[in-house]
Amino acid sequence: MLTRIDHIGIACHDLEKTVDFYTSTYGFEVFHTEVNEEQGVREAMLKINETSDGGASYLQLLEPIREDSTVAKWLAKNGEGVHHIAFGTADVDADAAAIKDKGVRVLYDEPRIGSMGSRITFLHPKDCHGVLTELVTSAAEPSADH
Repeated sequence: MLTRIDHIGIACHDLEKTVDFYTSTYGFEVFHTEVNEEQGVREAMLKINETSDGGASYLQLLEPIREDSTVAKWLAKNGEGVHHIAFGTADVDADAAAIKDKGVRVLYDEPRIGSMGSRITFLHPKDCHGVLTELVTSAAEPSADH
């Protein structure tokens, strides 16, 4: 069962400039940063709030580190802005299978490692009314490292 909005992913050309905007304009703080080589991005997670299921909601700012990354291709086509929405779940495997049984294409055969050690998969945007949708099972203890 999907329990919360885990994060909203925002694609950007300049991670530092975008982080500065969200921290200075809205007062959000950077909770975590990392480079995900597999996905070809540098990212910053800005924590918005805690949630009743023990998780949290974040803004995920994504800057491509390679021209062949999915985010780089998306930026070239669409420019900066909302890239995807991610829903939190206690069991990404079970929820992905249940959603797939309803006719929605799941983009990964097996969930992959995402931000802060989470397990993730994506749903095809053409099956989700044009919205790239991510399912996320958070790691037991998300790390707040900068």
